[in-house]
Amino acid sequence: MPDAGARSFKYWQWRILLSALVGYAMFYFVRKNISVAAPIMYDKLGISKSQFGLFLTLHGLVYGVSKFVNGFFGDRLNARWFMPFGLICCAVVNIFFGLSTSLVVLGVLWMVNGWFQGIGFPPCARLMTHWFSPREFATKMAIWNSSHSLGAGLIFILCGYLAPINWRLCFFVPAGIVLVVAVGLLVFLRDTPESLGYPPVEGTTHSLVETEPLSAATRRLVFENPYIWLLSIANFFVYAVRYGILDWGPTFLKEARGIDLSNATWIVAAYEGAGLLGMLYGGWVTDRVFGGRAARACFFYMIGCTIALVLFWKLPNQSAWSSTILLCFAGFCIYGPQSLIGTATAKLATKRAAATAIGLNSIFGYLSTALSGVGIGKIVDTNGWDAGFMIFVVCSAVGVLLFAVCWGAKADGYSNG
Repeated sequence: MPDAGARSFKYWQWRILLSALVGYAMFYFVRKNISVAAPIMYDKLGISKSQFGLFLTLHGLVYGVSKFVNGFFGDRLNARWFMPFGLICCAVVNIFFGLSTSLVVLGVLWMVNGWFQGIGFPPCARLMTHWFSPREFATKMAIWNSSHSLGAGLIFILCGYLAPINWRLCFFVPAGIVLVVAVGLLVFLRDTPESLGYPPVEGTTHSLVETEPLSAATRRLVFENPYIWLLSIANFFVYAVRYGILDWGPTFLKEARGIDLSNATWIVAAYEGAGLLGMLYGGWVTDRVFGGRAARACFFYMIGCTIALVLFWKLPNQSAWSSTILLCFAGFCIYGPQSLIGTATAKLATKRAAATAIGLNSIFGYLSTALSGVGIGKIVDTNGWDAGFMIFVVCSAVGVLLFAVCWGAKADGYSNG
């Protein structure tokens, strides 16, 4: 590619990466806002922790199924239009949620939101696997994955100030922001390099991958690959810890540690910030140390996460500062695997079936909300927070074992023949 063409292509790579990053962060604005509004909703609407946990579980189950179903569409549809469509739908649902008072209506609306949330990741998987080569994919995917922490951290801070004024603002204000960003994505996104006249990215072509019918490629690369199944099962335990802390963190810090809600949201935002660093480091160490084999990095991350959770749970007389430090260490360690599981499955499935593969591990990830949502809610209601954190520690330890089994996974699926 001539120098001018190379510079132009590099510009488009960064434009696509940053647009997808901002776009996916916005899905968090209309998803995790409920975690901050919840402590106020308990009092205003008479919602129990078990009922709130059921909200989270039903939302998560629908979300996981939606990511899997929309993964098939994500491998086939133009990402420039598909991603903004999902954002607009989520924003509209949030507006109706903020206008509602009935528990049944709120529950149904949050399930509908879960379905449209499932549109967010598949177009991003398509964009990343088409625009970046396998040798740099983990690093670039880690940058994109910072969208999770940026979106969750920013919405926790924003809603930490909105909720005390009126919990409904936690849904109206983010929805307005998201609608503006969705319009921006229509302007800034493009689908694939080929759609702009560029050749396929180096390292993403292989005779079988390119010529095999999509249905056959999907079956071979995804459903017949045991490592994708193992990584998907591991995703269950990673997400149980990740979402368990994210969803229940503000309530736990307020009730068990006596920390003011606005300060608690800053602590959870710090957990997200540490997670961002964990993602970025995970991408770098996967490419530079482990030769692109993300499962090996995940193994060491989960050991660190288990240690952090035990200390956070068991150390006596913790201050707000010590709680923040330990929670940040846990965030650093859990967000590495959260990012790298998607990286590993996308590379193994190649650009032909990346969205489908990520959809599969997402089903397992969001099945975990049966545990991290209603499960933890019921456990804490009946047995207290100690029992809840014991569950998180066990999940983290199981993750260590599953990533150990995945040690032999290949770096990518392009060499499969």
